[in-house]
Amino acid sequence: MLRWSARHRTARTPPRSVLELAAGPAEHAREFAARGIEATALDLNPAMCAYAAERGAGLPLRVVRGDMAAFRLGRRFDLIITMLDSTAHLMTLDAIVAHLDRVAAHVATDGVYVLEMSHPADRLTARSRSSNSWRVARDGEQADVRWGEPDDVLDPITQIVADHVTITVTSGDATRVIRGVVPYRFWTATELEAAIRLCGSLEIAARYGDFADVGVDDPAAWRLITVLRPAAAQPGDQGVAAQPGIG
Repeated sequence: MLRWSARHRTARTPPRSVLELAAGPAEHAREFAARGIEATALDLNPAMCAYAAERGAGLPLRVVRGDMAAFRLGRRFDLIITMLDSTAHLMTLDAIVAHLDRVAAHVATDGVYVLEMSHPADRLTARSRSSNSWRVARDGEQADVRWGEPDDVLDPITQIVADHVTITVTSGDATRVIRGVVPYRFWTATELEAAIRLCGSLEIAARYGDFADVGVDDPAAWRLITVLRPAAAQPGDQGVAAQPGIG
């Protein structure tokens, strides 16, 4: 993300400030802060905000509870990021356009927004590009995560699927299983383009299929990562260029 920021920002300099949206535990914001970059993490869940603040103690990190489609922070950032397909929690076109509007109101004039989404092939083809199960081990505990089951079918009208999530935690001889259902809204690449046009204040600077600069159309691509920047003002446009402060 630092590489893309340097590549696509007009200033061609490292970002001095970063905003992570739908940050959850703020893993990315905390990493930026650990590198000395002023970071803000925004999430709707109070438990996640508390966890992020605890883990980020002593770092240049601000944690804010807020809605990724309705936040107002009163300032702008050199780099804004939304990771791990968190825009799948935006269920309607109005919601994702509202989200983009908020991003446009908070990104610096020469800043960029990096949006990571799942690759459309995961939902539109028989062969998934990414795994739906993984293992995490830490502090003597092991968590096996399975996201989605074969019977979790995407509704062809709403493009929403109720993903069943199972987390099996093993600690010594003890095992506990946590189950939940997460509504997930699948967005196609063309729908995202339409939402960006409806927003009108952002434009696509680049697209990548992974974090190693693979093209989104490459067979090896497993993510849909879009780098956005403030839209260039066209002749006759009014109010398109970024202005200081929040309107």
